[in-house]
Amino acid sequence: MGTAGATALRQVAPARRQNGGVRDARQQVGRPFQAVGGLKWLADYAAFGLGVTTLYATTGIGFPCPFLMLTGWQCPFCGGTRLGSALLHGDIASAFAYNPVVFVSLVLGAVVGTLWIVEALGGPRVRPPARWQRATHRIRPAIWWTLAGVLTALYVVLRNLT
Repeated sequence: MGTAGATALRQVAPARRQNGGVRDARQQVGRPFQAVGGLKWLADYAAFGLGVTTLYATTGIGFPCPFLMLTGWQCPFCGGTRLGSALLHGDIASAFAYNPVVFVSLVLGAVVGTLWIVEALGGPRVRPPARWQRATHRIRPAIWWTLAGVLTALYVVLRNLT
């Protein structure tokens, strides 16, 4: 094999790790984040939400919530379709009242999406401070999922007490 072939092989072959191939929690998994990839996911989410909301706003047909039908309690996403319909009609106060958590997440998604569009068009790359990134990467994904589950359960209980 020539030097060009050996160089190509070294570039393709995965790097050997000193700890037997096990990733350290501090090592970044996968490729670095690309704004265009994030925009694709965000666009798919927005298109689905806009489609469901438009269907509801024009026909009154929405998705029934199985959690609500089984328990009588509103799930964390209950009111999302009505929220979208209220936004289509320009009624921001009603949209917030239907589901404040989803409303805030939509606002945050719009801000992040705007930053990603700027980055994808060649603008500055906006990321959290390095200190925050290091702190959040030290926490295992299982802990993040547990925290999300506990907060979701707390939100379900609190929104159904009133």
